[in-house]
Amino acid sequence: MFKHILVPVDGSPTADKALALASGLAKEQGAALRIVHVVDESMIALGAQGWIPDYDSVRGALREAGNRLLERAKRDAEKLGVVPESALLEVAIGRLATVIAEDAAHSGADLIVMGTHGRRGVDRLFLGSVADGVVRTASMPVLLVRGE
Repeated sequence: MFKHILVPVDGSPTADKALALASGLAKEQGAALRIVHVVDESMIALGAQGWIPDYDSVRGALREAGNRLLERAKRDAEKLGVVPESALLEVAIGRLATVIAEDAAHSGADLIVMGTHGRRGVDRLFLGSVADGVVRTASMPVLLVRGE
């Protein structure tokens, strides 16, 4: 049924659950698996306010951490019998949800599997929900995996 599955990872236990489910689906259906991680540079700029002395080194460290996260996720998927591709995405201005949905469309994904932290009330108001944004933005089905 699905041929190309995209799963965004952020290092959280919920994202790990989504990766395991996406890997199982990909193996079961003979689908390609694409693992992505988004480096949100806007958080550096918002937090910097002049006290981060070397913006480029912070951005480099975030990229390096993102690449390590992707390597770990690829190894986890391979242990489950899938050989995934991966991509480090970046957003300087904009929403993570939009970057994920656009990458899914450009890469030919026909399903997005992602974790949701299930925030409600004030937490959701202030922190937003990447998963909710992907559901509203993506042109393909989105399977949400709930956290504990």
